[in-house]
Amino acid sequence: MRVAALAVVTTLTAAVVTTATGSATPPPDPITSSGRSAATVNAPDGSRITKLTVHDTRRLTVQVHSAAMRRDIAVDVQRPADTSTPRPVLYLLNGSGGGSDGDSWATMTHVLQFLTDKNVNVVQPIGGAWSVYTDWIKDDPTLGRNKWTTFFTRELPPLIDAALATDGRNAIAGLSMAGESVFALSIARPGLYRAIASYSGCAQTSDPLGQQEIKTMVSFWGHGNPANMWGPDNSPLWAANDPYVHAEKLRGTKIFISAGTGLPGQHDTLDSPYLTYGFTRTPDTLANQILLGGLIEAGVNACTHHLQERLDQLGIPATYDYTATGTHSWGYWNDAFVRSWPVLASGLGI
Repeated sequence: MRVAALAVVTTLTAAVVTTATGSATPPPDPITSSGRSAATVNAPDGSRITKLTVHDTRRLTVQVHSAAMRRDIAVDVQRPADTSTPRPVLYLLNGSGGGSDGDSWATMTHVLQFLTDKNVNVVQPIGGAWSVYTDWIKDDPTLGRNKWTTFFTRELPPLIDAALATDGRNAIAGLSMAGESVFALSIARPGLYRAIASYSGCAQTSDPLGQQEIKTMVSFWGHGNPANMWGPDNSPLWAANDPYVHAEKLRGTKIFISAGTGLPGQHDTLDSPYLTYGFTRTPDTLANQILLGGLIEAGVNACTHHLQERLDQLGIPATYDYTATGTHSWGYWNDAFVRSWPVLASGLGI
């Protein structure tokens, strides 16, 4: 049902499986408990798994060719604690840098360690910086070709299901930029993701405040042209992609939403392990986290309350996690993930 219904064809020839050192190995049996699938998985639309690198018995990197974006996307995978039976998938989306800037769930938090004893496939795509993880109407001279809605709702899930022999149940979680995207992706294909968790996201794109927030992120920080994403300010695509406007489509999905106030808290100190998580630790870095991160999180907090009002009007239940302090930074996202796990696990049937 899982593979056949999605018209995925798995072939066991011409596979490329490498070790972490890059040496080629003979294709082992497909879908082993270590995740060493020898399969080259192909979808009718041309999307396919082109390479699988085994780092150890739990960690893999899968190269997925996106037909829509015409390029390969690196996807990091952590296998379940027990692979003796099919397991669900948790998709972890990174923030505005897409993980390609070195800031990711794997490098900046303890989330993967927290999930080590959980029976879930953890799938973390790397890429999509400043893209809002959406389908752009035009290729951008700076940010390139972005068809992330297609990738996350049509291309990647069936390939992951086939390669990892999953049980077909999915959840998705994201922070900052992806804190909006997880709602939009769930709405784009209702039922694909049974649970979603949003940390410090602003799920409004078509009102003046939300539109300006998106445009500033794409143009000022990403140096892209927002008009290449959803068109000019008056384009109906801004509303078409607005989770606030289309919140009714979230009905039946288990939802966790988290935001801080922007006031400095326990992770806004020079000795916080999450300040840079191994990168350069300076007073300037901390000042930036407190000042800029505080302003961003205050705006996110307002967006989150607006979404809560909308969901309450529609009678759609959700779990809300407001903290008295907290800037727009990794330490708070690490903590929020742990608090969100019961909601995600419930959606995944764990």
